[in-house]
Amino acid sequence: MFSTILNIFRIPELRRKLLFTLGLLMIYRLGFHVPLPGIDQSSMAEALKKQAGDQGGFGQLAAAFALFTGGDLQQSTVFGLGIMPYISAAIIFQLLATVVPALEKLQREGDTGRKKIQEYTRYSTVGLCLIQAVFWINYMQARGYVYADFAGGLQFWLIGVFGLTCGTIFLMWLGEQIDEYGIGNGISLIIMAGIIARIPNAVMYVAENTSFGGSAGTAGSLSPISIAVLIVAFICVVAGTILITQAQRRIPIQQAKHTRGRRVLGGQRQYLPLRVNHGGVMPIIFASSLMIFPGVIFGYLADATNWAFFRFMRDSLQHDGYIYVLCYIALVYFFAYFWTAVQFQPKEMANNLRDYGSFIPGLRPGKRTADYLERVMGRITYVGAAFLSIIAIIPTLVASWMQIPYTVSSFLGGTGLLIVVSVALDMVQRIEANLVMRNYKGFLSSD
Repeated sequence: MFSTILNIFRIPELRRKLLFTLGLLMIYRLGFHVPLPGIDQSSMAEALKKQAGDQGGFGQLAAAFALFTGGDLQQSTVFGLGIMPYISAAIIFQLLATVVPALEKLQREGDTGRKKIQEYTRYSTVGLCLIQAVFWINYMQARGYVYADFAGGLQFWLIGVFGLTCGTIFLMWLGEQIDEYGIGNGISLIIMAGIIARIPNAVMYVAENTSFGGSAGTAGSLSPISIAVLIVAFICVVAGTILITQAQRRIPIQQAKHTRGRRVLGGQRQYLPLRVNHGGVMPIIFASSLMIFPGVIFGYLADATNWAFFRFMRDSLQHDGYIYVLCYIALVYFFAYFWTAVQFQPKEMANNLRDYGSFIPGLRPGKRTADYLERVMGRITYVGAAFLSIIAIIPTLVASWMQIPYTVSSFLGGTGLLIVVSVALDMVQRIEANLVMRNYKGFLSSD
C-alpha cells in the first residue's frame, strides 16, 4: 500500500494532476466560508440549525440540500447554492435526450454533440441559479435574517442574486478544470469534498455526547457500547456499499467466426457486464427530494388550519415516521426502474451486438436478444433497488433508535455514503489506470 502511494508521486504527470485537484478543492472550501453581505450570519445559522434539529419543514430541506449539493443553506455564503443547479440542468438534458429527437441526434454525434449539449447545460444552469437565488434571498428577507440597513434594497438583491449565481458558476468552472487538467470527475469530487467536510462536526458531536458510565444516561448521550455499534455498522455498510456498487451480472457473448484467406478470426467468448445498481445514487436523490415536499406542505396546512388529519400526516411524514419510510422505499423502487428504463437501451445494445458480429448463445440476434436483456435487467434492478432502500433507511432507523441527529447518522448510509463510495472507487480506478499504464504496481494488484 505505502509503496503504491509512493509510486503515485514518482510519476510527474499523475503527481501534477493530484496536486492540481487538491488545490482547486482547497479553493472550494475557502470560498465556502465567504459570506454574502447584508446577512446576519449568526442568527440565521442558529435558527436554521434549530429547524434542522427538529427535522421538520425547512430543516429537512436544508439538511438534504447540504448533503448532496456541495453547498449549505445554513451558511449564506457565495457557494450557498452549491453545484445543485448544474446537476439539475445536466439531469434535465439527459432525460430530454431520450424524448427530444434533436437532442438525441446531438448525443449520437460523438464529442461534438456532447460539447453542444454541455453548452446548453451551462446556459440552463445560469437560469436555474437566478431562479433559486431569488427564492432564497426572498426567504432570508422574509425571515428577518437580513440587516435592516440592507433589507429591501435593490443593491442587496443584486449583490445577493448575482453573488449566489456567480458562486455556482465558479464551482462549475472548478469542476471542469479538474476534468481537463486534474484527476477527472470534478463535479463529483466537489460534492464528495462537501460531504467529507461534515465528518469532523459529526465526530465532535459523538465525542461531546459520549457517556463513559457504561450506559447512555440521558437522551442523546451515547455509551461506549453504542459507539462500538456505530463503528461496526459503519464498516459493514461501507463494505456492503462497495460490494453492491461493483456487483455485475455478466452475460456471455460469443463472437462469430470470420474467414479471411487462410485465417479464421473471431470466435472468442466474452462477457457483457450489467451493473446490479445501474441507477447509482440517482433513485435516492429523486426519492429524498420528493419526500421533502409532503412534509413541508402538511406542516404548513397543520399550522394554518390546526386540523387533526394534517397534524397526523405532518408527524407521519417526518424522517422516523412509518408512512414516510414506506413511501420512501416505494419511491426508491419506482425511480430505480425509471432511471434504468431511461438509461438502459436493450434494443440499441442488441443491434450493436448484431452489427459487430456477436450474439448471446442460444438467442437469435435482434428482438429475442433485446427482450432477454430487458428481462435480466429488470430482475437485477429489483435487487439493486432493495439494496438502495436498505441504504436509504439506515440513517433514519439509527437516528430513531439511538436518539442522535440525522446529520450524524447520515454517514451510516443514504445519499452521502453512496456518493463518497462511488466517487472514491472511481478515483482509485483512475489512479490505478495511470499506474498500470506506466508499468507500476496499482492498488488493485494481487501481487
